[in-house]
Amino acid sequence: MSRLTVFADTAPGTAIIATDDATQIAHELKAIGVRFERWTSPVALSPDDSAETILAAYKPYLDELMGSTGAGSADVIKLTPDHPQAGALREKFLSEHTHTEDEVRFFVHGSGNFIMHVDGKVWDAHCVQGDLISVPAHTQHWFDAGDKPFFTALRVFSDTSGWVAHFTGDKISEKFPAVTASERSPAVA
Repeated sequence: MSRLTVFADTAPGTAIIATDDATQIAHELKAIGVRFERWTSPVALSPDDSAETILAAYKPYLDELMGSTGAGSADVIKLTPDHPQAGALREKFLSEHTHTEDEVRFFVHGSGNFIMHVDGKVWDAHCVQGDLISVPAHTQHWFDAGDKPFFTALRVFSDTSGWVAHFTGDKISEKFPAVTASERSPAVA
């Protein structure tokens, strides 16, 4: 289930907002420029499907999304607990960073947390299958798919070089608990 938890950046143990209502999540995130949507789709795919199959199945949705965002390309990223670099990839994106272009993701399977640091608050958006999130360029954030990551996501972009992480050096992400496998949403096939 999608979830948004908001904290003061000085009080990681006390939630200011905690909701699993998609309409409220979208409303709260819109206040900081983040787009959040729940997509209902007749597309039924397996986590084992190829990137080509996933892109073809979502082509009508991607064409509309890319038209509304000005993006020009999409690809598929998958991460599973048995990926040989799962731990290293997780560690890399647990540090606060920014990008020079919007970070747009649609979760086809699994889940992950986009955690934004904006206006003295930490906005933890737990995204699951069917969620679309777009984090604006230059927004300080980190990403955590948990200690046993499992997700397949569509990435939408104009220029892949815009996704280069620019690390802030702020250690704020270390003050907030990392996601564990027991906190992740179960996989939906």
